[in-house]
Amino acid sequence: MNNQTKAGDSVLVHMSVLLDDGSIADSTVAMGKPALIQLGDDSLSFAFEQKILGLTEGDKTKFRLAAIDAFGESNPDLIQFMDIHKFPNEIELKEEVIVSFTQPNGAPMPGIIRAIEGSSVKVDFNHPIAGQSVTFQIEILSINPEKRTESVVDSFMDGDSIDGASIGGSSVGDIPLTVNGE
Repeated sequence: MNNQTKAGDSVLVHMSVLLDDGSIADSTVAMGKPALIQLGDDSLSFAFEQKILGLTEGDKTKFRLAAIDAFGESNPDLIQFMDIHKFPNEIELKEEVIVSFTQPNGAPMPGIIRAIEGSSVKVDFNHPIAGQSVTFQIEILSINPEKRTESVVDSFMDGDSIDGASIGGSSVGDIPLTVNGE
C-alpha cells in the first residue's frame, strides 16, 4: 500500500490555481518548479488540507474552494494610502504594478498599486486573488521528500512584476514597511 498524506507531512506537489473564467492565476507546472506544502502546521486552510489528506504519490485531484478557504477575503485594513513623494523616481507608479515592500523582520510583502490620485497612492497588501473563489489542480509528486524545495506561499508570491527601491515610513496597520531596492 502506498504512503498516504497525513498531518505533519511535507508534500511535494504540482499545483495550478484557476480563476472562475478558466484562466490560470499561477501554476508550478508552468514555472517548472514544484511546491512543497506542509500539512498540519496551520499554513494552509482546513478546507484545503482536507482535500489533500489521504492522497498518495501520483494522485491528481481538482477541487474548488470559496475565497475564505483559498486566499482569504479581501481585508480593507490591508489597503493603505501612501504619499507619492515617498516613492523614489526610479519606480514607475501605475495601476496594477506590484511593488515589493520589506517588513521590519526583513520578510518581503508585496503590495499592488490600485490607484494614484493626486499625491496619494492606494496600495493593496491583500493577496492578489483574495476575495475570489478558485479551483486547484493538484498532483502529489512526493510525500516527505528528502530534498526540500520552495514553499507554496513563496512560490506563489514570487514574480517578474516586482519593482522597487528604498523608502521608509509607510505601514500596514502597525507594520512599518520599506520598498525593496533592486
